[in-house]
Amino acid sequence: MALQEEFEQQGIWLFKYRSNLPIIILVLGYALYCYKELHPDAYFLKGDQLWFDPYFEMICFAVCSLGLLIRVYTVGHTPRFTSGRNTEEQVAETLNTSGLYSVLRHPLYLGNFLMWLGLAMLTGNIWFNIAFILFYWLYYERIMFAEEQFLRRKFGQKYTSWAEGVPAFIPALSQFTKPNLSFSWKKVLKKEKNGLFAMFILFCLFDMSGEYLNEGTDYNYFFIYGTILTGLSYVVLKFLKKKTTVLEQEGR
Repeated sequence: MALQEEFEQQGIWLFKYRSNLPIIILVLGYALYCYKELHPDAYFLKGDQLWFDPYFEMICFAVCSLGLLIRVYTVGHTPRFTSGRNTEEQVAETLNTSGLYSVLRHPLYLGNFLMWLGLAMLTGNIWFNIAFILFYWLYYERIMFAEEQFLRRKFGQKYTSWAEGVPAFIPALSQFTKPNLSFSWKKVLKKEKNGLFAMFILFCLFDMSGEYLNEGTDYNYFFIYGTILTGLSYVVLKFLKKKTTVLEQEGR
């Protein structure tokens, strides 16, 4: 089998399990985070109280939030049957070329990267973060390769012409063009409710675990209240999606 076909087959397989396999990284990261809390010297930098230490959790949360915002902006401006969370097969009724798709070809994967990076940073272990970045690169490189092969076959020269001038992963911000579609909160609430809830509950888990291991009680109530509110929102939105048409919008 030629390397091109092998890469594509690997990408198709990884695409189907792209929501599950990173959990391995999460488990390893959680174990390292607990180790860091028990052994404070195992940190990014050596030394006593670093200037950013009191704010470190919120810095990590900000990186994670930036990733979610990229996803929200991207999904909110895309038409139906594109940029979805499907795992069975590639789906694209139209080719997105405006909005964030005018500055990079895979904005959702950039968003995913930042969301996972924020959690990886919590470990305070620079080698783990380097390993995570390399893993993400190899992991999603194949997924992006398979996705681009699918789009090339489906849209032909239209896709090739667009892809030639747009970078794959590092945004070319100067090329930004206004999205063709208006922003749809209904689509965002329907598609991205999982990510918001998961972000809060994971940061809450890490924070509470750190306090427990250090026999402390200085919990970050922003994460606690955020988990409760986003959890309730998730349940309500799940109900609305399954039992009503409130979140439905024509063409989105």
